[in-house]
Amino acid sequence: MAYCTEGHESTSTDYCDICGAPVNGQSPTATPLPTLCPNCGTPSEGRFCENCGHDSALPTPPEPNHSEHNRPPDVTEINLPSGADGAGGPGGAGGSGAGVWVATISADPAHYARMRAQKGPDLERVDFPDYYPDRRIALVGPNVLIGKRSVSQGVHPDIDLSVAPADIAVSRSHAILHLDAGGVTVTDLGSTNGTCLNDSPEPIAPKTPVRLRPGDRIHVGGWTTITVTIESE
Repeated sequence: MAYCTEGHESTSTDYCDICGAPVNGQSPTATPLPTLCPNCGTPSEGRFCENCGHDSALPTPPEPNHSEHNRPPDVTEINLPSGADGAGGPGGAGGSGAGVWVATISADPAHYARMRAQKGPDLERVDFPDYYPDRRIALVGPNVLIGKRSVSQGVHPDIDLSVAPADIAVSRSHAILHLDAGGVTVTDLGSTNGTCLNDSPEPIAPKTPVRLRPGDRIHVGGWTTITVTIESE
């Protein structure tokens, strides 16, 4: 007897004749096969891989083609839709479907040095991580919260910086990215240590949106840098 994905016995072998769910041929007590991360191959549950941080919502990269004539364009070569500051729209907003905005989170020693020199709140207790592989997250708008997850406070950031090793100088609700037809803006939400851009030691004004260009770097916490780019689909 075949079983559907909802656990019903089914005489049909393609779709359940009780609920219409696909039939997987397994007993409802059978242990399901784990989902493997497409980036590192380890078992993974949910959107983000706990081993390498891969975001399963990112577009599948194209097969490599080493022909110079067929080489895919670099980010700076992509024709972005017109908009404020020349930045393209998210996922085709603006009318051209140019690409997908992606945030790359990394541990930045230069930002760490600047913040240590400023001796702001919490920074004496901030240590630079020994190992922090870059994480890439596709930005799905219109609003993308940057911060640290807190179940008790009901805070669930889209860019969750509580993943170990966590930057303790990042606020729970630190900043927010907003995607619109003009591109992406960043707004500091009144964070304790502020939000800086492109190696500047001066934080942006809180509660004030700032328009970003592809390649701009957002500095938060004691050592975290988020680089926003746009990638072809």
